[in-house]
Amino acid sequence: MKKTSWISKLTSTIATGTAAFMLFAGFASAHVTVSPSVAQTSAWQTYTIKIPSEKDLPTTKITMKVPEGVAFKQYQPLAGWKITTEKNDSNEVTSITWEVEGDNEGIIAGQFQQFNFVAQNPKTEAEVAWDAFQYYSDGSIVEWTGQPSDNNPHSITTISEDPAAAGNAAAGGDHHSAGTSDEGHDSAATDDSKANDDTTLGDALNDTVTGEPNNTDTDPGTLKLQQATLIVSILALILSFLGIALATRRKKR
Repeated sequence: MKKTSWISKLTSTIATGTAAFMLFAGFASAHVTVSPSVAQTSAWQTYTIKIPSEKDLPTTKITMKVPEGVAFKQYQPLAGWKITTEKNDSNEVTSITWEVEGDNEGIIAGQFQQFNFVAQNPKTEAEVAWDAFQYYSDGSIVEWTGQPSDNNPHSITTISEDPAAAGNAAAGGDHHSAGTSDEGHDSAATDDSKANDDTTLGDALNDTVTGEPNNTDTDPGTLKLQQATLIVSILALILSFLGIALATRRKKR
């Protein structure tokens, strides 16, 4: 009887800990993120910012700063959201804001929203940080500007010359090779290569309209957290079966 009681208590404790751990994992991974997390140098990249609502209040506005070295180009309009940009004296976009309008109540608890935009990456390898400010309906603001180890970290994209990053960029809407100038893209050229470039950009944006997912949480920290959660869950299940087996054996005696 003592063995059975001991196993039952241990099983209950593990199960409770697992539930708490899984709840913590859900909150820990619910950050404002920008994907992809790796992109190629000089590429024209379609980025996606994902905003979850972690409070029991709707998110009504989100402002994102454009990292230094990143050239913001275009944003994708979205019904129910007013989109505005701020520029510096050199006419470069320094921040973009998405704010609810009309009958849109915002991003309510338990939901998330994604916004898409196009930017040209720096010409050299770097780690760019996306500082974001999340506004709730009560006027409170969550600043996603911390380091990766902080409670409210900013999202980071690694800009790399690695060919693997080139494939990542292509999947996200890259349509410029390294060294292609802005003027060459913006001019009204009619040659086939530039026409193909424009088509690729259009296709990348159309993919987001049709609902194809382009924002997968592949952050290493998130993956490790999910793996740890799975291991703890399996251990709890094994201990639960062990407790049942011992209890059954005890009854047979």
